[in-house]
Amino acid sequence: MLGFGSVIWLIIVAALWGFTTPLLRHGSKGIENVSRDNPLSQWLAELYFLGTNTKYMIPFLINQSGSALYVLALGSADLSLAVPLTNSLTFIFVSLSGHLLGEKGGKSVSYTGMTLVAAGITLCVLSKA
Repeated sequence: MLGFGSVIWLIIVAALWGFTTPLLRHGSKGIENVSRDNPLSQWLAELYFLGTNTKYMIPFLINQSGSALYVLALGSADLSLAVPLTNSLTFIFVSLSGHLLGEKGGKSVSYTGMTLVAAGITLCVLSKA
């Protein structure tokens, strides 16, 4: 049984994940310019670049708080609904936040797909209620 509270928490998780994904993409710009001689020092330099970049770290920490909330929400949720609900809504939130940040995309087919996903999720939630 999936309660209303569980659905709300899973939607919050999807929003946290979805809205931070484009911010992580924007915050990691410039990592391709980090160059070192060997793979270990390259990895450490990239880790340092991301770890000291607040445009990356703040969305990363928000994203990870969504992951912690997801683990907590799974304790009271039906997995057969929780996983598809959260993952599909995440894609909708990624599209919305990317659009708000001025990223290209958003063809009419995408909006039709998002509408169908939302309708499908609604039907799944109503069938479990």
